[in-house]
Formats: sequence, structure tokens, C-alpha cells
Amino acid sequence: MDISIDTVKELREKTGLSIMQCKKALEEAGGDVEKAEVILRKRSSEAADKKSDREIGAGAVGMYLHDKAIGAMVLLSSETDFVSKNPDFEALARELAMQVAATNPQYLTSEEIAPEARTAAEAVFKEEVKDKPVEMQEKILAGKMESYFRDSVLLNQSYIKDESKTIKQLIDEASQKFGERVEISQFARFSARG
Repeated sequence: MDISIDTVKELREKTGLSIMQCKKALEEAGGDVEKAEVILRKRSSEAADKKSDREIGAGAVGMYLHDKAIGAMVLLSSETDFVSKNPDFEALARELAMQVAATNPQYLTSEEIAPEARTAAEAVFKEEVKDKPVEMQEKILAGKMESYFRDSVLLNQSYIKDESKTIKQLIDEASQKFGERVEISQFARFSARG
């Protein structure tokens, strides 16, 4: 199948990945840009998983200040200085700081949620599902728990500039784009609004 350069360019602008990666995904998707995006997301997640055991040794701090009243900082880490000094990497760190300022996450990953918070939420939701069919209660409870904690976990949040992506997917795409492990090491949010 012959893929037009305009189609490849469109996918490249959407994903920020190389022309060759975009062209291969479009060929695999039969020229369908939407399917090619799904293929690239799947590949970026697989690529990030393969790099998960590599050592992080560099990074960039992204900062964002909103109306001099809300600020956030994110330490975005990579394997090498070569990547961490890349303007696109630095821009991503700033975008993530903007995400933190806008959404005020409490945790980076679901594993960091305090057991007491899980227990309290579970007690409330168990009460809500007690009248549901017994065989469905556990599934409904799991869905309610995931939904309740989604916005408080940074990696599970929808990206504020593209709600079709989670922050984890954004990080996985960055790992694929830069060719090395990328992760959020720390974040902090400050507010003068109480």
C-alpha cells in the first residue's frame, strides 16, 4: 500500500514519533490514521516495559506557575544527559508540571495510596453495592475504587491537553520517542489559595 507523505506527516504531528515509525504503523493499519495511533500507543507501552529495568541517571525539572498563586514542579528523569537536555524533553517536564498544578494529584502511582485511604473508601463503596447481585459486587466495587482514586493518581489521570491519553501513556510515548527510559521521579504542588 502506498501511504502519502501528508498522511505520514499528519500522524507524526499527532504523535511526535519518527517518520519511519509513523510510516510502518500506517502500513500496518492500511493507511488508517486512527488505527495507526492505536498501534503506536501499544508499541510505546511495550517499548517502555522493555526499558523499565534500565538505570535513571539524568533529568530535568519542569516548573509551572499559574497567576502567581499555584505552582508545581516535576522532576522528569531519563537515562542520559543527552535526552534530559533535549528541548522536547524539557517541554514535556513543563507540561507535566502544568498537569500537576491543574489537577493536584496526591500520588504518583496507585501503589502509593495509603492503606487507610483504601480501607475507608472500600467501606463506603461496600455499603453502596450491598444490594447488587452477589456475583457482581466485587466487580462493581473494583470499578468504584478505580474511579474514585483515578484523579488522585498522576499516572492514571487523563492528560489535560489530550483527554484520550493518560499521563502514563504520555510517559510511555516519551520513552519510545527518546529511545530510553523516561519516568516522573518526583512532583510537588504549591498553592497560596489554601
